[in-house]
Amino acid sequence: MRTERVGDTDVRYQRNGSGDRALVFVHGYLDDQHVWDPVIADLTVEGVETVQLDLAGMGERTDASGPFTPDRFAAEVGSVADSLDKPVVLVGQSMGAPIVELVAAARPERTVGLVLVTPVPLAGTHLPDEVIEPFRALGGDRPGQRAIRRQLAVGLSEADLDRLEVVGGRILPGTARALADCWNNGHPAGERPSGYPGPVLVIRGADDGFVTEEMVANGTLKRFRAIETATVDHAGHWVHLEQPAVVAGLLDTFLATSTRGAGGTAQDVQPQAWTKAFDDKAADSFAAAFADDVVLEASVLTRPVESRERVKQVMEAASGIYDSLAFTQESSRGPREYLEWEATAFGGRIRGVTILVKDEQGRIVHVAIHHRPLGAALHFSSELGERLRGRIDAAHFYDGPR
Repeated sequence: MRTERVGDTDVRYQRNGSGDRALVFVHGYLDDQHVWDPVIADLTVEGVETVQLDLAGMGERTDASGPFTPDRFAAEVGSVADSLDKPVVLVGQSMGAPIVELVAAARPERTVGLVLVTPVPLAGTHLPDEVIEPFRALGGDRPGQRAIRRQLAVGLSEADLDRLEVVGGRILPGTARALADCWNNGHPAGERPSGYPGPVLVIRGADDGFVTEEMVANGTLKRFRAIETATVDHAGHWVHLEQPAVVAGLLDTFLATSTRGAGGTAQDVQPQAWTKAFDDKAADSFAAAFADDVVLEASVLTRPVESRERVKQVMEAASGIYDSLAFTQESSRGPREYLEWEATAFGGRIRGVTILVKDEQGRIVHVAIHHRPLGAALHFSSELGERLRGRIDAAHFYDGPR
């Protein structure tokens, strides 16, 4: 475990473990970074670093001054994500959920997954004054905070309540009011589809009387393109403290199946010359997998490309266009291998299937790559033509508007 700081700011974050990806955890209203400790302790996935931080006004930063706004919080969490210099999966609970969404939308190339736990909608809850006022008044009110937590949770232990009461009781009254207004008023970006195109997991407690199934459906789910949901029984608003092992298991599965970074390979896809070449993004790595007379056909090509030299140039250029690419499923039949994959490029998501045909020596003699959706395929073809200008005949690529 080690603690680092962003530049000369008061933004500090705790790093645990090591790996080629990082899980960044953001807490909710009146809480601190350590609410995630039980979940982190139950994670089993390998090769992932965990990162925690306190938001301004809470935890070890109760003396921080305002403004306490979604943009300010997103800028601070984003600065932590940037400092890690690796792909990240962002995890936010309650008011932390809209914060991590803003971070992900601003960094789609770095964010390989988004997990929203009992999420307040990015657009806000817009509770009327008589309903939001009790939340605004919780600063310094330990009994009031304990009562609210008991009301909205079913599985918090007395020890949990004791610790949360101490943590939340340190928050200044003026800060608590501003924080409540922050999640109640929301952010304008919540009124339109999310700017984050990657995989999303939404977790809620079955007994959460605040973030209800209806709130999630209307305020969160419809705004994302690729989303999974999970409801945890015997848990309310603090599902990560009430059922940490269940939440950790959901994160393990999400990490293993949905959130690989650039060149990632799913656990059920065996590494081979083709997948390793995408890891390297090097022409020679692709060339090593090909027969001399290899033929490449693709939905991003108007005609086939032939010969090892030309195909390796195309594949090197293509691999450089993807911000991330993960092979997710494979199967084989005789000399044919079928690989499903997911990628990000141009701020959006691309899916496809690659079919490889090999000779008796195991060298690839034919490649067929199918991209979807059509708009992304056309954009990809045009970009590929630009990158290969002067090396591969331009007639192989789409030349229309992007």
